[in-house]
Amino acid sequence: MARWYIIHAYSGFEGKVRDQIMADATRLGLDRLVEQIEVPTETITEARRGKKVAVERKFMPGYVLAKLEMNDDVYHLVKNTPKVTGFLGSMGKPQAISEAEAARMLNSKEEAAAAPKQKVKVDYEIGDAVKVLEGPFASFNGVVEALDFDKSKVSVSVSIFGRATPVELNFEQVERSK
Repeated sequence: MARWYIIHAYSGFEGKVRDQIMADATRLGLDRLVEQIEVPTETITEARRGKKVAVERKFMPGYVLAKLEMNDDVYHLVKNTPKVTGFLGSMGKPQAISEAEAARMLNSKEEAAAAPKQKVKVDYEIGDAVKVLEGPFASFNGVVEALDFDKSKVSVSVSIFGRATPVELNFEQVERSK
């Protein structure tokens, strides 16, 4: 019976490790024992130059999930793959994880439908100087007072007629001053 295992690989080579294991399994006739190999990723929304951009990034850099029927041949296939340092487990012995844990790490379709909330990443923090890009305060400079990630809003203190005035804007309406 196939179970999920976590493979530790060099960071940045997760996709190449996945492809190499699949290719070697096919070449050696072990593809029936190697059911699935995935690189866990998540989609986050970044605010870049005033635009929302969806970016896919690795959820667990340096790790690959594999659904394998573990035996000596499969163990050696994975262990001898370039850029693989080993399996997650104690004393060099691969430790299987549950289906639920694997589904959570792979951000399965059902879980994504149940929790459609995406993470948002902005390139400014509280106290940073920013420039307003659009809206009635376009081209005004201000200082970030608060960030509300649930509503994708930023509170910026801008100077209007010499007086600091708080203004609430969307994340993509401001950018960090250079």
